[in-house]
Amino acid sequence: MSDFVLTCESAADRTREFFASRNIPVVCFHYEIDDVVYTDDLYQSITPDEFFAQIAAGAMPKTSQVSVGEYEEFWEPFVAEGKDVLHLTLSSGISGTYGSACVAAQMLADRYPQGGKVRVIDSLAASSGFGLLAECAADVRDGGASLDETAAWIEEHKLNLHHWFFSTDLSSYLRGGRISAASAIIGTALKICPLMTVDCEGGLSPREKIRTKKRAISEMAKTMMAHVQDGAEYSGKCIMSHSACREDAEAVAALIEEQVP
Repeated sequence: MSDFVLTCESAADRTREFFASRNIPVVCFHYEIDDVVYTDDLYQSITPDEFFAQIAAGAMPKTSQVSVGEYEEFWEPFVAEGKDVLHLTLSSGISGTYGSACVAAQMLADRYPQGGKVRVIDSLAASSGFGLLAECAADVRDGGASLDETAAWIEEHKLNLHHWFFSTDLSSYLRGGRISAASAIIGTALKICPLMTVDCEGGLSPREKIRTKKRAISEMAKTMMAHVQDGAEYSGKCIMSHSACREDAEAVAALIEEQVP
């Protein structure tokens, strides 16, 4: 049994069953669709099909990060009992959660000077990449590492993590103001699929504009093979997530499995 609690946020995009099985308590983000505020409770309040159907119909979700008060409420039971906490936040290059978490940790330290301490780490990761880092941290913890040892492992290895993703639909980029209307029209006509990554500062970074989904799928597998440790002998973990396009994800997975048995 570890002598500390490992926590993270719902933005790590793993299932409720996963977090429960790995003993990782999760604090939830929020989002708003059509003036209705939802808790990002990992699809308890709304199913994936319902969520993506609303987006396909033109809804533009607005996300809301975890507040200082919510972090305090989330950690206080552990701190009050004298239990130390190691918390992984969504990348500071994408969200302000790291700063809010640090403020909440200090407030709890002031309130409970003899209680447990909260150590906050900026994952510089997002979505299932964030979830993969949380899983690896749980592996290190469960191997008997202390809080300091687990934190040191995360800091040493978090930039070894690669996130790559592509999109076949430019409409969300247009609605979110990331591209112009002209770029959206031309890109759609040319069947452009942007290939993007999370960079070493934890921000989203466009890498290549690829024509056609088939080529994008192929490029995803090539990109993994260009970076994966030990190449075809890789025996670590790879997580794939998708936004209502399971067939595309399975196509990428099949190409990877051909090269990494």
